Amino acid sequence: MTASIPALSRRRMVARAELAGSALCFGLMAILARKLTLPGMGFSAGHLAVLRFVVGALVSLLAFGLIPGLYRPNNYRLLVARGLSGGAVVVLYFYALAHIPAGEAGILYNVFPVIAVVMSLVLFKERPTIHLWLAILAASLGVVLVLSQGHLGLGLGRGALAALAAAIFAATSANAIRAARHTENAATIFFFFCVAGLPVVVPFALSPWPGGFEAWGLAILMSLLAFGGQMLMSEAYGTLAVSEAAVWLQLLPIVQYLLAVPMLGERATGAGLAGVLITVAGVAYGTVLGHRRRA
Repeated sequence: MTASIPALSRRRMVARAELAGSALCFGLMAILARKLTLPGMGFSAGHLAVLRFVVGALVSLLAFGLIPGLYRPNNYRLLVARGLSGGAVVVLYFYALAHIPAGEAGILYNVFPVIAVVMSLVLFKERPTIHLWLAILAASLGVVLVLSQGHLGLGLGRGALAALAAAIFAATSANAIRAARHTENAATIFFFFCVAGLPVVVPFALSPWPGGFEAWGLAILMSLLAFGGQMLMSEAYGTLAVSEAAVWLQLLPIVQYLLAVPMLGERATGAGLAGVLITVAGVAYGTVLGHRRRA
């Protein structure tokens, strides 16, 4: 028994690192998606969603060909349900990025970990510790502080509503991934995410597609970053409970907010930076004290 506890601790540390890497990948993805939907680039939210799924499916097929036994589906119903909800997430989130600043879109969207925790209480009977609840609260308050700064308004326009709707579907997807990881590996879950999600987003990509080597290069890079972020997140859910993952996922809007300053010219303020520090402190607190100690 004593030998298994250090091994479990190592797996948890790896899973936390995977979520931090996932936040970085998704943050960069959002920055590029925002840039690609600005006037002059020509991509719509539907275009980017279709491209993300097509590139992801192709990379998955390549991996399946190179690694025998990697494709191992079991629960087809759960895999397809995760793909359909994920398709809704992608198109709604890209729509939000096309209509509001990347920092605001990321912060509104990232209420999904809190929603996911509430769902997990019912679906998996998870019982987060008081420390974990305090960590989620602190991290969420930090995100709210960033949101409340001057240039990020609280008005619910169509972009903000799309980001919030994406958050609800993302919470559903997070619990579906957590459930699927009992029988499926991360690569199989991601492949079904792409295949089942593609029909959801195709109707939003019927307008003429843009040209240009630079734009397409950035769009493919965005799709590869999305692939990396999704794979890392799915791997982490194989080890961490939804509630602990929720603390680390609060890093996503913070990374996105910080990256948007140099890469998109969005403005940072003192209140926003204070929110960043509070969120990071909440993540650290939840990491150290949030899990239940095993006998």
